[in-house]
Amino acid sequence: MSGTADGIWIFGYGSLMWRPGFARLEVRPALLRGYHRSLCVYSIVYRGTPERPGLVLGLDRGGACKGRAFCVAAEDAGRVKAYLNARELVTGVYRPRNTAVRLDDGRRVSAYNFVVRRDHQQYAGNLTPERTVELVLAGRGAEGSSLDYLRNTVRHLNELGIRDGAMRRLLELAETDSARQLKLS
Repeated sequence: MSGTADGIWIFGYGSLMWRPGFARLEVRPALLRGYHRSLCVYSIVYRGTPERPGLVLGLDRGGACKGRAFCVAAEDAGRVKAYLNARELVTGVYRPRNTAVRLDDGRRVSAYNFVVRRDHQQYAGNLTPERTVELVLAGRGAEGSSLDYLRNTVRHLNELGIRDGAMRRLLELAETDSARQLKLS
């Protein structure tokens, strides 16, 4: 597995892909095996509250995840990791890891990322689509609604050419239920 003499790699699977918040030397489509993108984290700050949690993404065990890898200059690595840790480790539901990712040009690199902690109280696990949609429609926190988060995620994945059928199906179910609720009110 190769690294780069110029810096470190960061793997993004959610909002980090389109809103990284740091300078980078290179950005590549990348594949991470052994984890998948999932709405498996109860959001009690950004997209929900402790009383009415929403859902946000986590990297959960199993499968594979298409995302983006960012190469960060060596001199910026410490600052970027500190920024990412402050952004992602607010409640401790994620664990920072270095994992092997394959870049679209065939290189295999070690990349810093965040995987969900299954032993954390905010880990939602493998919910039914119905329960997922219920939480997505109920959650609203400091950064907005969980539904807006899901819409934004699917839109950006589509713009990046990343086909995620599971996320798209959940959004379709949520939109249908949301429209039904509006008709009833």
